[in-house]
Amino acid sequence: MTEPRLPPGQRWVDRLIVYDIAAVPPVDPQGFSLRLFGDVDRPIDLSLAALSRLPQVEAACDLHCVTHWSVRDLHFAGVSARTILDLVRPTASVALVIAHGREGYRTNVPYDHFAREETLLALEMNGEPLAAEHGAPLRLVVPSLYLWKSAKYLCALEFTGAMRRGTWEEAGYHDVGDPWREERFRR
Repeated sequence: MTEPRLPPGQRWVDRLIVYDIAAVPPVDPQGFSLRLFGDVDRPIDLSLAALSRLPQVEAACDLHCVTHWSVRDLHFAGVSARTILDLVRPTASVALVIAHGREGYRTNVPYDHFAREETLLALEMNGEPLAAEHGAPLRLVVPSLYLWKSAKYLCALEFTGAMRRGTWEEAGYHDVGDPWREERFRR
C-alpha cells in the first residue's frame, strides 16, 4: 500500500540522486553573495556571513523528483523564505520568484509556494554544510514542488509579476510542478 506522504507515481530511494545541467561551478565563500532583486521595495545583496546572521530555521522534509523518485526525511537548516520576503518586501504584483543558479540554471517558483513556511534557503543538509553536489554553498528548498524547483548553486532570487519560464519549464516541464497533482509536464 502506498504511504500517504508519497505522491502518486513516485517511489522511495535511499538518497538524493545528483543531476546537474553543467559542471559544478566553483565558488569563493568569501566573495559569494546572493542577489535579491526585481519587484521589491528593498533589493539587496547578502554575503554568506550576512545570511548566517539572519534567523536560522530547521526543516525536515521529503523531496520528490519529476523522474519518479522521492527521498524521505531530509533535514535542512538555513534561512526561511519568509525571512527573505520580510527583508525585500515584494510588491503586490509579484507572482513568481525566479531562482538563478551559478551554472546558468533558473526556475520559476510560484510566489505562493515560495512563501510557504517550509520553504528555505539551505546552508546545511543532514547536519553538515551543504555539499558541492547538492548546491553549496546555498540551495533553495521548496518541498511542496518537484525537486527541479529547488535550485542548486543559488546566487539570485528575482521577484516578478511577469510569466517567465526557467531552464526545464522552457523544455516543456510544468510551470508549477506540484507532485501531488503530478504536474510533470505542460499539457
